[in-house]
Amino acid sequence: MSATVPTSAPRTEGGAPSAQVRGMFSRIAPTYDLLNRVLSAGRDAAWRRTVAGLIPTDARHVLDLCAGTGDLALEIKDRLPGAFVCAGDFCFEMLDRGRSKGLPVRTPPATMDAQCLPFADESFDALTVAFGVRNFENLQRGIQEMQRVLRPGAQVAVLEFFRSDNRARDLPFRFYFKHVLPRVGKLISRDQEAYAYLPESVGSFVTRSQFVTLLEQSGFVDVQQREMTLGIATLFLARRG
Repeated sequence: MSATVPTSAPRTEGGAPSAQVRGMFSRIAPTYDLLNRVLSAGRDAAWRRTVAGLIPTDARHVLDLCAGTGDLALEIKDRLPGAFVCAGDFCFEMLDRGRSKGLPVRTPPATMDAQCLPFADESFDALTVAFGVRNFENLQRGIQEMQRVLRPGAQVAVLEFFRSDNRARDLPFRFYFKHVLPRVGKLISRDQEAYAYLPESVGSFVTRSQFVTLLEQSGFVDVQQREMTLGIATLFLARRG
């Protein structure tokens, strides 16, 4: 018998306070890119390339939300040089680390709260979020904001560490997140709190099926999911209805 997590009542509120998470990312910004490469064995870059390659080629206005130091936004710009690509994040220090990559010149950065986006309705042809929705203080509100700023038929792509609905299948990943990742993160960043937060946030986050429900409840259609590297990460694609 498989151990299945109930798909009802996903956590949509009660995430860590935005100010707390913002402060954490500001502290680890100097080592963020290095730790991403080390902790994922370089796979995070490949995952972002996959996301960028799935953006419709006719998209002219793209928002990369929770952009961090700009890797995904810059990858999208490389693939769509004629598009306006905005790199949005609530942590200025993270965006500032993207200066050496050409972030301000090629993809304009802007500090913003994902739960109250500073854009008019139907402003974008595509929207991406890589490893950011897990940090929303209110997940449902953040998804609704994403839906609001997209044009009808526009695509959203969400890359994240989602829990499986089968707890037994998650055991190897839970061991890594709980026991390996915090130790390596602390060693490199010297910030124990930040890399204790990651496994805690993954463990309390919604499952894949719960996330599908939230997307559909917020008006997204044609929801698809793709497992990345044996399900370590999951990519969701959907369109605004």
